[in-house]
Amino acid sequence: MATADARTLIKLSDIDQTVADREEDIRNRHVKDRNGEDIGKVDELMIDSDEHKVRFLDVASGGFLGIGQEETFIPVDAITAIDAEEVHIDQTREHAAGAPAYDPDLVDQAPYYESVYGYYGFTPFWGAGYVYPGYPFYP
Repeated sequence: MATADARTLIKLSDIDQTVADREEDIRNRHVKDRNGEDIGKVDELMIDSDEHKVRFLDVASGGFLGIGQEETFIPVDAITAIDAEEVHIDQTREHAAGAPAYDPDLVDQAPYYESVYGYYGFTPFWGAGYVYPGYPFYP
């Protein structure tokens, strides 16, 4: 159940901040599932407005020139590796495709975030005992 202290998430591109090291900015990299299948591209990084940490990848897939494109949120907790061109996650493409739908009217609400965390099997970042994942450094 969501708590009242759940933070607001904002797109990194909507604030006057950036990733400190350009090599760690994973926007526009392909997201691959645990079997190496393509899920989409990291369109945006969703940042916790209190701690300024990335909480979700906003991944875009399908469509043409942005038309008909679908978006899904993937918790950073699912990332297993990052290289110069790809972000790898611990889920299958089919599982990611079944995640709670992205709805611009819900993205600022803790119940939506909680449903995404639950779907992927992770504790929400505002939950008791949550530990921010270590960054999967480049090889």
